[in-house]
Amino acid sequence: MRSSRYKDILCQRITHLKHQIKAWNKRRIFFWSSILLFFSAVALLLNYTPGNKSMQASLAGSAKTELGAFPITVPHLKYGFALDTFLVHEGIIQPNEFLGTLLQNQGLNPEKIGQIVENAKGIFDIKLLRAGKPYTILAKAGKEKPDYFIYEPSVYVYYVFDLKTQSVRRVDRPIQKELKTAQGTIESSLWNAMTGQGLDYALAAKMEDALQWSVDFHHLQKGDRFELLYEQEYIDGKPVGIGRLHLARYQTADNDFYAIWYDKNEKLQGYYDLEGRPMNKGFLKAPVKFSRISSRFNPSRLHPILKRHRPHLGTDYAAPYGTPIYAVGNGVVIEARYSKGGGNMVKIKHDKHYTTRYLHMQRFAQGIRPGVAVKQGQLIGYVGSTGLATGPHVHFEFLKDGKAVDHTKLQFPPPDPLPEEELPEFFKLRDKYLEALHALENCWEEPAVSTR
Repeated sequence: MRSSRYKDILCQRITHLKHQIKAWNKRRIFFWSSILLFFSAVALLLNYTPGNKSMQASLAGSAKTELGAFPITVPHLKYGFALDTFLVHEGIIQPNEFLGTLLQNQGLNPEKIGQIVENAKGIFDIKLLRAGKPYTILAKAGKEKPDYFIYEPSVYVYYVFDLKTQSVRRVDRPIQKELKTAQGTIESSLWNAMTGQGLDYALAAKMEDALQWSVDFHHLQKGDRFELLYEQEYIDGKPVGIGRLHLARYQTADNDFYAIWYDKNEKLQGYYDLEGRPMNKGFLKAPVKFSRISSRFNPSRLHPILKRHRPHLGTDYAAPYGTPIYAVGNGVVIEARYSKGGGNMVKIKHDKHYTTRYLHMQRFAQGIRPGVAVKQGQLIGYVGSTGLATGPHVHFEFLKDGKAVDHTKLQFPPPDPLPEEELPEFFKLRDKYLEALHALENCWEEPAVSTR
């Protein structure tokens, strides 16, 4: 009878513990709590004998003991490890610091380091170790050498180097996405409209990418308005970045532009207007992002250095040294050289009618030389002040049939829409996105940006 009674008490205690475990965070605690529960039960059963009075008293008392009296240690989980079971060293990659140096400082011999480098091929290029990025070293207590080296190049991914087996694995963190909307009115600049309300400026960059063929973001006017439907990305409940921009709407005094992302057909994926016509109308509005126009197309401009009137047959975009310069359209590089007045210059032939020139570059992008085909938006060089220039900028010329024209005033015919068989699916997606934005229409009176 006594044996049966103590077994009942034991079962009762285990049942209470099980119920308590269910109330805890299952993802982080369940595994370790289950192990604790298992070994506690085994220990109790192994130590129990009918004659063990101390054990009997303990079991009898346990029936009256609150479960909260038992201390539970919650393990700190990170990178898939319980950090409480390791000696942890966290650091930041320093300039001119390499993986081999880091591991050698931890006591690994060159042979093992070489094996790690070999095993990392196809998984991680060790030359991509970047200064300023965090790393973590894990070692079991009492051991001379560490067990793991973990490198985290971004919040989205980390690499685990197993120093015992010299193996390497990549771990992509699971990303949760939430559809959000934003709207705003330009009061002074797009930057202020975004960041002033706590929005990620990456959202502005994505809006510019979507509307770059229709909106000149160097000439935004006070009172211009925008609406956006986009994905906010989260990892472990924390916002980490902006995902896909599904719909962008930009209103000026004269025009209302829409850009809708469509990717149901991989070959046709891209931004389209309300009628399913591609937003890509042949040429970008400008060869640089986040710049300003410092000098416009002018057939009779006073040259700032030569101090005489001289035609300015292009548009100057002022930007810091090293700012990327992009090809405004598909084409072939026909010149990439130094010219006396224009400094480092690239000339691209787009078709039988249109050619573009980019002057005063600091340097050319890798691989840019005559005969090379380039795509729209491809990096071709960097902003500088070579040649006759007073400061860093790119002088951009647009030539039609060999004659320089003011590209800011050009209008190109609309491209062909999506194929007929794609339009029903596109319109369904369009209407879904427009419905999501409909709730913002009553908020236009307020100039501030809001998110929901």
